[in-house]
Amino acid sequence: MTGKFGGGIVLVLTALALAPAARAEVTAAQVDRAIQGGKQFLFDRQHPTEGSWPETYKTRGEPCGVTALCTLALLNSGVPTNDPHIEKALKFLESVDDPQQTYSASLLVMVFVQADPIRYKLKIGNLAAWLQGRQVIDGNTKGGWSYASANSRSDNSNTQFAMLALHEAERAGAKVSDQTWQLALNYWTKPGMQHGNGGFGYEPGHPESGSMTAAGIASLIIARDRLHPGDAAVVEGRLQCCGNQAPNDPLQNALRWMAEHFSVQRNPNSAGWLLYYLYAVERVGRMSGQRFIGDHDWYREGCEHLVEMQKASLNNSWQGVNASENDPIVGTAFAILFLSKGRRPVVMAKYKHQPDAIGGATDWDQHRRAVQHLTLRVESQWEMDLSWQTIDAKVATAADLLEAPVLFISGSDALALAAEQKQALKTYVESGGFIFAEACKGQGCNGAQFDRDFRALLKELFPDSELRKLPPDHAVWYTQEKIDPRHLPKDPEFWLWGLDACCRTSVVYCPQSLSCYWELAHPYRDAPYAAELKNEIETVAKIGVNVVTYATNRELKAKLDRPQIAVSSPGGKTPRGALVVPKLSHGGGSDDAPSALNNLLTVMEQQLEMRVDYERRLIAPTDERLFDFPILFMHGRRSFAFTTSERKALKNYLDRGGFVLADSICASKEFADSLRAELKSIYPDAAFARIPPSHPMFTPEFLGFDIQTVSLRDPQIREEGDPLKAKLVQQAPVLEGLEIDGRIAVVLSPFDLSCALEKGASLECKGYIPADAARIGANVLLYALQQ
Repeated sequence: MTGKFGGGIVLVLTALALAPAARAEVTAAQVDRAIQGGKQFLFDRQHPTEGSWPETYKTRGEPCGVTALCTLALLNSGVPTNDPHIEKALKFLESVDDPQQTYSASLLVMVFVQADPIRYKLKIGNLAAWLQGRQVIDGNTKGGWSYASANSRSDNSNTQFAMLALHEAERAGAKVSDQTWQLALNYWTKPGMQHGNGGFGYEPGHPESGSMTAAGIASLIIARDRLHPGDAAVVEGRLQCCGNQAPNDPLQNALRWMAEHFSVQRNPNSAGWLLYYLYAVERVGRMSGQRFIGDHDWYREGCEHLVEMQKASLNNSWQGVNASENDPIVGTAFAILFLSKGRRPVVMAKYKHQPDAIGGATDWDQHRRAVQHLTLRVESQWEMDLSWQTIDAKVATAADLLEAPVLFISGSDALALAAEQKQALKTYVESGGFIFAEACKGQGCNGAQFDRDFRALLKELFPDSELRKLPPDHAVWYTQEKIDPRHLPKDPEFWLWGLDACCRTSVVYCPQSLSCYWELAHPYRDAPYAAELKNEIETVAKIGVNVVTYATNRELKAKLDRPQIAVSSPGGKTPRGALVVPKLSHGGGSDDAPSALNNLLTVMEQQLEMRVDYERRLIAPTDERLFDFPILFMHGRRSFAFTTSERKALKNYLDRGGFVLADSICASKEFADSLRAELKSIYPDAAFARIPPSHPMFTPEFLGFDIQTVSLRDPQIREEGDPLKAKLVQQAPVLEGLEIDGRIAVVLSPFDLSCALEKGASLECKGYIPADAARIGANVLLYALQQ
């Protein structure tokens, strides 16, 4: 459309100009459809009364292996235990008194833990004891597991399943002896087991393969977590941090082999077992926290292949080759396990800001098991399956960083970042990301240099914000569990500092080591520490959970969602026919949520297929360019006042057809009252009034969204049973309009849009959830374009 605004300046707006097509990638919705199809395939093949699935793989005498495998896949895909299919399956599996074989016993343990570890506590304990009793204790395969007998020859496939089951059993409270774990670790690390290139085969002397190397990686991670001393320790009753890191040579060599041979189309160095291999790859990525295996985004690539592979079937199944995998029931269960377990949302990422050390401590990861232990604790507290990952600062873009809602930055030495790495961190925070940082200082760590550098970095990135000690009433001290300050470490420097940016505290920093305590706070293994130290460890672990909860509000995005970051037009040129919306400057925090507007424009581009310009413009009411733009965006969080000349210029702008969308950041009453007062002084006979819920602005009439009912987060109203979580109220949007000459010229949202648009889920803000904030803003802009 073309039109004149004010004194004849022409502005071209193409309301539905198509944006350039993006490269198609597998989406979370496609994966969900694939899982749903696979689940229905399994439902249709379940025995209608017994609850079992056909045990077609009988060569090893497994009495319930296929049924347990299918049940495990369905439970991990989200089918609840009260679903009739699961109820019948569990009833069948409960009737199995003697599993006879390692695979069956292992899968039964994993099913019962996933279904209800309390209800099945006795069965889990008995099966864990059965597995420990079947560990091979003599011969050259001592420490592993065979198909059935402790007197048979072990193999790596049975051994990995037994160790996975004992790992889950111990997490559920069953007792597994250190001797069992030590024998298993000796089995994987004995001479001849691992090839010189890092790979593992089915047995010593067998060629290495992807599936067996993945089995070795998961097994080494499990055993070492139980047996190897951590990088933190308690020596003579005193905490000792930043210890000498024991090398992980067999594990690192195996991971290197996987990186060099990785594929999702085939099981590397093997003629079959693709689906079994992919299920093992999921464990490698999840347990090691690897965002990539080599250069491969293992989960995304695996999903793409499995989605295409399913399309080739006529019944939504998957079918591999070799032995049991050519049975589509077994193949489908393996595929569902990869798709379901691999999509567990990432809650936290470690920031690798230096190369790995050779022969010494890795500065960016002084306590290597800390984030893993914290994630498991968060998982337990939230009752939600989660994952963590590592992000390499050398190659990570801001979009890569945004794949994790919390970025953990740790170190002792100098923090030397390149300019592009600093910009990526700034963009990450401005786009809704959260930095959780520590200096590994004290208790054997010397982090003074890191402390100086990190504070300087924050001053450089956020010059308008100040790092401050967080007061005892800040939400990080009580969000998940209330912290008892009596049990904090006694060091006077141990406290949390915060930096407010983009609507909330977006950076939390401790100048003492947190990760040291997290590593010692094993999520399911108790240690005989003195009561005072044990209380300190538990308290610091609670702090970690609280900060993660504050940062995310327990709202995590789907694993495959690509974070969207608005990019300014190349060379500062406005694309032809683009929607251009500047911000109006004032003294009340006119750019306190710097990415909110561009995130709204991203919705206009990607969901409404409009051409937009992302160049950031902040203009004063008296700026001569004001009349180039028929729509302005305005937000703030403090009181302000225009000058006489600014009021005159703004009146001239509105009288000549201009439109303003205003938002009160974090429902700031000061800003909203100031805006109402300023416009009252400009238009004494006009006043803001609530726009009725029946207004077409809230409907798709202008090619937008149906927003007649939205979700408003109100911190003053708490969820029943969860007093630390703000309740979501379903209601019509609350927008106020100011009419000039019979048209709405200014729209004010007294409840927050901007913090939600920045995807910073602030617990203190009364405002709309991100999806609804975007829809509300988009509808208002579309309405304005019609004026």
